[in-house]
Amino acid sequence: MKNLKSDKSYLAKILFFLLLAIVPIRMVNAQQKISFGIHADPVISWFSTDINEVKNKGARPGFNFGLTYNKYFSSNYSFSTGISLLNAGGRLVSSDTVVMVFSNFKSTVLPGNPVVYKIQYLAFPFGLKFQTNQIGYVSFFSDLGFVPKIVINRKADIPSLNISGENASNELRMFNLSYHITAGIEYSLGGNTALVFGLDFDNNFLDITKDNGNQPTDKVSQKILSFRFGVNF
Repeated sequence: MKNLKSDKSYLAKILFFLLLAIVPIRMVNAQQKISFGIHADPVISWFSTDINEVKNKGARPGFNFGLTYNKYFSSNYSFSTGISLLNAGGRLVSSDTVVMVFSNFKSTVLPGNPVVYKIQYLAFPFGLKFQTNQIGYVSFFSDLGFVPKIVINRKADIPSLNISGENASNELRMFNLSYHITAGIEYSLGGNTALVFGLDFDNNFLDITKDNGNQPTDKVSQKILSFRFGVNF
């Protein structure tokens, strides 16, 4: 119940800020401008849990490649969306003996031995983008919203058992939803073309893992830090 209230609180705060941004904007003279972009982002991802028996055991590098689309309803505000292929993951360790359920077999993981997850998502971010007027060649922006995700590849490594790249579809959920907050700069190259540099934080609302058999009942959330490198045109 506590986790549910926390998630609702996150949603309420985000919706509040979205409303604050939308209400004062006059739509009559809005510029119907659109822009497209492409980005390639190095990623650092890790897990957090809500019980002491299961803990994060370090971050993993990853990569996020995708396309963005912005529909402006004012010179400084736009609706943002896109699609991306996100490779992320994390490490979990349990203080209890855990039985991992794979496609064709089960494995017993002793206390203190990490399980490494490698997850590939198809992500569909949407939200609101706020952008300053151009100062010289530079403008600053922020983007906040939600990211529905579909898991298209789920793998797990258990180094202590010499298990690598095993199908973990029985251990990881297929759908998730997160919020994201992005901030950065755009450097104009002339016309509508600009280089994009930024930092994005993504945090899941829903549990990443399934709780099979004797596994602890927990909520595992994934957090993702991305370093945005892109081009808008």
